[in-house]
Amino acid sequence: MESTAVAATLEAMAASFVALAACAGRVDGNAAGNVAPAGADPLQDEADACLDGLAEVGGLEAMMAALKVHFAAGYVHAAAALAAPAGSPQECTAREMAVTAEVACVLTVSERSAAALLADSATLTEGLPLTLAALGAGTISWQHARVMCDETSGLDPAAAAALEAHFLDPAAPFAARGCPAGELVPGRFRAKARSWRERHHPVSIEARHRKGAKERRLELVPDRDGMAWLSAYVAADVAAGVWSRATDAARALQGPAEARTLTQLRADVATSWLLAGIAEGTPSPRAQVLVTVPVFSLLGVATEPATLDGYGPIPASMARRLVADGATSLMRVLTDPRSGAPLEIGRTSYPVPKAMRQWLRLRDGRCPFPGCNNHSLDNEADHLLAWSDGGGTGISNLGQPCRKHHRLKHSSRWKPVGATKDQRPGWISPSGRAYPSEQQDWEPPHWPDHPGIAGEDGEDPEWEPPTGPDGLAGAAGPGETGPPLPVDPFPDWELFIAA
Repeated sequence: MESTAVAATLEAMAASFVALAACAGRVDGNAAGNVAPAGADPLQDEADACLDGLAEVGGLEAMMAALKVHFAAGYVHAAAALAAPAGSPQECTAREMAVTAEVACVLTVSERSAAALLADSATLTEGLPLTLAALGAGTISWQHARVMCDETSGLDPAAAAALEAHFLDPAAPFAARGCPAGELVPGRFRAKARSWRERHHPVSIEARHRKGAKERRLELVPDRDGMAWLSAYVAADVAAGVWSRATDAARALQGPAEARTLTQLRADVATSWLLAGIAEGTPSPRAQVLVTVPVFSLLGVATEPATLDGYGPIPASMARRLVADGATSLMRVLTDPRSGAPLEIGRTSYPVPKAMRQWLRLRDGRCPFPGCNNHSLDNEADHLLAWSDGGGTGISNLGQPCRKHHRLKHSSRWKPVGATKDQRPGWISPSGRAYPSEQQDWEPPHWPDHPGIAGEDGEDPEWEPPTGPDGLAGAAGPGETGPPLPVDPFPDWELFIAA
C-alpha cells in the first residue's frame, strides 16, 4: 500500500472536514437565529451552505472510496506475502476465495461485491494511477472510477494509459475538451469513454463489428408480475432506425384522448409490428437516422469511423452501406479540418428550419442540460435570448432541450447561457451557480497516407468509390501523378457552400 498516496488523501479529507464544519456552522447559526450581516439574506445563506455542504460530502465520499481501494489492495498484497507459495492451481483459487471471504465479512457485503471491489482495486492501483489520484483528490466519484475500470478492460497497458490520459491529464497531447470527467454524470462519462475507446481501439472497429454481427440474436428474459424483457442484439444502424421509427409512430398517436405514455406507446407499436405487421391505424413513419461520415471514409480511402447520432462511432463500411442504400436522412456536413467541429450556418427570421434543427442535433447530440441523456429527434429548438428581446435565430443563440428541461427554463429561474457555433449552452441555476454542459469531443479528420482503397484493416474490399457522370474516375487530374483520386459522390457540394 502506497503510504504517500494515503497520507495525501487523508490531508485532503482533513481540509474537506474543516470546510464541511464551516457549512454546518452557517446552517446552525441561521437556525439559532444569529444576527446576519447587514444586507444578507439568512435563508439564501442557509441554502448556499447546504449546497456547499453537499459538494463537500460528495468529495469526501470519493476520498473514502480511494482509501478503501488502497486498504483492499494492501490487504491482498500482505495476505499473499504471509502465505507460503501455492502448490497447485486449486490451492491458489482457495486462497483467493479466503481473501475475498475475509473482505466480505469485514465490510458486511456479499462475496460477489467483495470480489468486484478487489478486482477494481487491483486495476486502479496497478494500471490506472491517474484515476486513483483523481479519486483520492475527490475530483471524480467512485462511479467514475468504476467506469474507467470497465472501459479499459481488455485493452493493453498502452491503450489503457492513453484512454485514461485523454480524460484525466490536461497536459495530454489530445486531452478531452469540454467538461472535466468529474463534472459529467457517470452515465454520460461512460458514453464518452466508450466512444473514445471505439475510435482508438488497437483492433479495427471493422473487425470487431464483423465479430459482433456474427453474434446477433433475439433474447427473452422472464420477469415478475407476468412481464418479460424482449431484446435484440443487432447492428447499431438497424437498432437506431427501429428506435427512431417506433418513437415517431408513438408520438403520432399522442393526443388529448390518448392515455398511454410515450414509453407505453413505443412498446405497443413495436410489438404490434412484430406480431401482425404494421397495425391498422398505426402510423409508420420513415426512420430518420443522422450519420456524420468523414469524406475519406465515405470514399473508401480511410478507415476512420463514422458517427451515428445517439449511438457513437460506427464502422465506415456501415456508413457507406447507408449511402449506397439511398439513406434520405444522410446530411452532408462541412467540418473544420482543424477540430472536426461543424461550421456554423445562420438565419435571420424567427422560425427554425429543418436543416438548422439537424445542425443543432450535430452540435448538441442530446438535450444540453447537464446530465440529461435525452436525444429524441424532436427535442425543441429554443432561443436562448428570446426573439422578442432581440435574440436572433442563429446556432449561437439556439439550444435543443428536451421537453422536460424546456419547461424548466420557462417555468423557473434556470437559464441556459454561453452557446457558440460548436459548443452547447451551459446553465445557471436559481442559486446563481454555473453548471457547464457536456461538450462534444470533436476530433480532426485523419488524412490517409496513400489515397487508395483501404482493405487491409477490416474495410470492405468489394466496395468501390462511385463513378461520376463526367467519367473522371480512374483518371488522374492534369499534372497529377500516382493513384487517381476517387470521384466526389456529392458533385453538388459547391451549391451547398453557396447556399
